[in-house]
Amino acid sequence: MNKGKVILISGPSGVGKGTVVKEIIKDENYALSVSVTTRLPREGEIDGVNYFFTTKEDFLHRVENNLMLEHAVYNNQFYGTPKDYVEQTVAQGKNIILEIEVQGVEQVKKLMPEAVSIFIMPDKAGVIEHRLRKRNTEDEQTIQNRLHIAIGEMKQAHKYDYIVINGELEKCICDIKSVINAERYKKENMLDFVKGVLENDEKTLCQ
Repeated sequence: MNKGKVILISGPSGVGKGTVVKEIIKDENYALSVSVTTRLPREGEIDGVNYFFTTKEDFLHRVENNLMLEHAVYNNQFYGTPKDYVEQTVAQGKNIILEIEVQGVEQVKKLMPEAVSIFIMPDKAGVIEHRLRKRNTEDEQTIQNRLHIAIGEMKQAHKYDYIVINGELEKCICDIKSVINAERYKKENMLDFVKGVLENDEKTLCQ
């Protein structure tokens, strides 16, 4: 059985990457890596489902003991990915999605250069601000901070393997799945399969 792919998905706050990922993981061939964070849960978020919510002290303890595949600071809060869950999932043949910040992608790429990085962009200017204000969950200063961060993140899009536009949700999902399928069928990912077929054929010829 071929291993799954590690998929790194990033994008500015408000671009809709959470909705995109939620739709993709409805496919049984995909799984989502649940991140650990020190920020407070938003309304409706469940510990262990949306995030593992923890304290700064506990988070730093995990980092010091190499229990994180990556970690980053975003808007004064810590985020990180549990390493063991990612490794176990890809070993089972599933594609695992890491919805992480730009900082974290660089860390994962150093440890897993085979990971596929995808940056989701808005289809036009002004979309990010509109979506952030539509949430109606944050004050003006927080919105301005997020907009400033979003601009900085979009300037890093060139570092990713792929850039996908989220203008129409269904098309965005289809484009991302196409990227992942293409990556899985690269020759370096299929050589074990080819080897297995050849070995079976050779056994048949020898009978």
